Formats: sequence, C-alpha cells, structure tokens
Amino acid sequence: METKKRGDLIINGLGSSNGGQFERVTLNGKGTINTDVECTQFECSGLGTVNGNVAAATAKISGNGKINGSIEGEFLSIDGTAKVKNHVAVKNLKVSGKASVGGKIKCDEIKIKGRMTVGEDCEAETFKAESQFTIGGLLNADLIDITIFAECRAKEIGGQTILIRQKSPFFCLLKAFIPTQLETELIEGDRIEIENTKAAVVRGNNVTIGPNCLIGVVEYSGEFSMDEKAVVKEVRKA
Repeated sequence: METKKRGDLIINGLGSSNGGQFERVTLNGKGTINTDVECTQFECSGLGTVNGNVAAATAKISGNGKINGSIEGEFLSIDGTAKVKNHVAVKNLKVSGKASVGGKIKCDEIKIKGRMTVGEDCEAETFKAESQFTIGGLLNADLIDITIFAECRAKEIGGQTILIRQKSPFFCLLKAFIPTQLETELIEGDRIEIENTKAAVVRGNNVTIGPNCLIGVVEYSGEFSMDEKAVVKEVRKA
C-alpha cells in the first residue's frame, strides 16, 4: 500500500485557502484558512486566521493568530499574540507572549512567562507560571508553581503541591504601581506554601501561609505555620 505524501500550505502576503490535510502550514502575511486544518507543523508568524479547528503535532504562533475553533496536538508555543475561541488540548504548552483561550485548557505541562487568560478550567500535570494570568474556572495540577509578577486570578486552585511566591524583593518596590497579588476563592492541596495571596478558604495537609496573605479560613490536618505579616481570620485543625 502506498501512502500519499501531504503537500504544504504556505500563504505569503495577503491570501486565503480552504483547510484540509497538509505536512506544513505557514502563515507569513495576512492569511486566512476557511475550514479545519490538520498538519504536522503549523506556524503563524504574520496575521493569521483559521475559521475552524487546528490539529497539529507542533504549532507555533509568533505573530498574531486567531483560531475560531480549538487547537489540539503535541506542542504549542505562543511567542506573539494568540486568541483561541474554544479549547486547547496539547501535551506541552509554552506561553511567552499573550494567549487568550475562550474554553478549557488540558495539557501535561504548562509553562507561562507571558500573559494568559482562560475562560473555563485549566488542567495539567505541571503548571509553572512567572506571569500574569486569569482563569475563569478551576486551575488543577499535580504541581502548581507560581511566581507572581502582576495580578493573577483563578476561581479555584487544586493540586498535590501548590507553591505561590512573590517576585524578588526589588520587584516588590513596584507594588505601589503594579498590583501583584493572586486572588482565588479556594486553594486545596496536600502541601501548600503561599505568599501574597488573597483566598476565602485554604485547605490542605501541610500549610504554610507566608507574608502579605489575606485568608478567610485555613483548614489543615498536618502542620501549619503563618508569617507575622499574614492575616488569617480563622484556623481549623481537622
């Protein structure tokens, strides 16, 4: 049986095309793909729009990309600006630019050093962020490691190990000008170590509340410690 080799779809300048199956899809200028596209490699370095879903082993958006559907595959890198109307489901997601996802994100590993907005839940095995983000639903991962650069929000946060820390002391001098706090309704995990966080409820086994935290209720079953610069209204031992 012979396997037909897929061709490439390359749009330079102003152009549009229907989707389909390709080996490589490249949008260099102002390009539009009007239906779903499936490929091994997807790259948008210009102003690109896909009016459908993208399925790609490797996808990179270094320009301004708009996906009016979902993205799925192995690896997605966003160095520019990306707007995905529905969901993102990839093994590895790296954001060093600006990403906006209307639906859910589901990955094995997420690394953020830019800015990310998610309309619904965000799920991963590992979530590492040195950035600003807003998550409309639950942020859930085995390891959550967050360094706060600016204002961060998630409706709820859950995981095995949850580490939330403030950027370096030098950066803290900018707090009067730039909001640098994480805000959430609930943090729940096994090991929790947080700084500069505002939460209604923190629930875990071993809980460490660091400086500049404002917590409504802490519920713990193992060990608990609190910095003198933190405020906790109520502490409960399970």
